[in-house]
Amino acid sequence: MSAPDPQAPVRILQLHGTFDLGGKEARVVRLMNHWAGKATHDMLIGDPQATAARAGLDPAVPVRFLEGPRLYGAPGYGKFGALARLMADYDLVLSFNWGAMDGVMAHRLFGTIRGLPPLIHHEDGFNVDEAVARKPTRNQYRRLALGGAHALVVPSGLLARIARREWHQRPERVHQIPNGIDVAAYAGPRDPAVIPGLVPDGRLIVGTLCGLRPVKNLPRLVRAVAPLRERARLVIVGEGEARARIAAEAASLGVDVLMPGFLPEPARYVGAFDIFALSSDSEQMPVSLVEAMAAGLPAVCTDVGDISEMVSLRNRPFVVVPDEAGAFRAALARLIDDPALRAALGEANRKRAAQCFDESLMFQLYGRLYGEAIGRRSAADAESETK
Repeated sequence: MSAPDPQAPVRILQLHGTFDLGGKEARVVRLMNHWAGKATHDMLIGDPQATAARAGLDPAVPVRFLEGPRLYGAPGYGKFGALARLMADYDLVLSFNWGAMDGVMAHRLFGTIRGLPPLIHHEDGFNVDEAVARKPTRNQYRRLALGGAHALVVPSGLLARIARREWHQRPERVHQIPNGIDVAAYAGPRDPAVIPGLVPDGRLIVGTLCGLRPVKNLPRLVRAVAPLRERARLVIVGEGEARARIAAEAASLGVDVLMPGFLPEPARYVGAFDIFALSSDSEQMPVSLVEAMAAGLPAVCTDVGDISEMVSLRNRPFVVVPDEAGAFRAALARLIDDPALRAALGEANRKRAAQCFDESLMFQLYGRLYGEAIGRRSAADAESETK
């Protein structure tokens, strides 16, 4: 494939299992909006009903959601061939997570003989079935499929280690790029009234935002707040299949949890929380934690993925072992009791977010990697041409 005209929009094909509401989608949307007019995007989604994140796309972004070929379903030669034929019409292919791995395999099988464009795969984490250990058969499939990828992008050090040790990826092909946000947009407190149904009652607000999925283990958070409900209330922003289970756990413990559903533009409301909490069984580099840090919040989190390395040094004692329910509850109680400590941890987190997780670095690193893959003249030119 010849290098694309540097003056023409880059033609990008994206392969996703789902494009619903989550950290991976939030990053992809920010990148697409940032490069509006400099790239066109065709998106093939394994589950065509799971595309809620498209609502965040700027109308100026040239994007189409394709109806085929099939990405989900049993692998097979015909399926791989159809996916390879689709890829031939683009300058760059971007694939995301296990749900797009058949697309990666199609590129592995047909990339050379059909002269397919470069493919860059992105891994952001795992569902509950691979939170602790990856499935051996999937690891074998990943090793084979990723052999044809130009690069593998991960947001966390833990995922980078898994890529090298379990998927046998060469270190130079693994690119760790931290998720970034517009840190300045989160500065300062927010009125709780911006969250539908939230009426201040004198109690502190323990808040979180995430997809309501089993891997987030939100019943754990409900149980931790239950003994503290006279002093703190719980707000869970997000939507997903675990909603009923969370509500049932809260009802059984007498916790009045507010679940307003998915709310766009988290910069408008994260600052309304007093304490951010994350109770997941598995994470890598959660965007919601970065958003909370940028808003100047202290955080109580389970020690999964890179969380202990993300938060400020002062906040690290409040990153607890996932299976120790008492430790999570005790960490919350300590912050609820100490407003000066909350303020100190929040300010330390805000400074760390500004230093390490501003989106300007993310834009630069992705621009450099994608530009190099499609033959831009230099890393600097790749980024300058996307501004």
